[in-house]
Amino acid sequence: MPMRVLIVDDEPIARRRISRLLKLEDDVEVVNEVGSGTDAVAAIREQRPDLVFLDVQMPGPDGFGVVSGLGEPEAMPAIVFVTAYNEYAVKAFDVNAVDYVLKPFDGERFRSAFQ
Repeated sequence: MPMRVLIVDDEPIARRRISRLLKLEDDVEVVNEVGSGTDAVAAIREQRPDLVFLDVQMPGPDGFGVVSGLGEPEAMPAIVFVTAYNEYAVKAFDVNAVDYVLKPFDGERFRSAFQ
């Protein structure tokens, strides 16, 4: 069964880059790509991804607002924050992110986060 992944970033170029890198991985299904925090919460609730690549700053709730908006921790997918801002790293791990990837990133760093 493939890993179900949701990509959340307000920049279409960033979403495409993550999607292209995920195509290099085995057994991955990108279930959706969205560009706002509001759409992210809805997509996570409806599609139940295993993993979310989540930007920090975007329209609607930011990445941390998305995480807090999901409520019950047992329903929380694995979260990898992907952002250009290093100042949120500690906060990301406080909300149990599995990784924190700084833009711009290379394929090797992305693969490490995915693994």
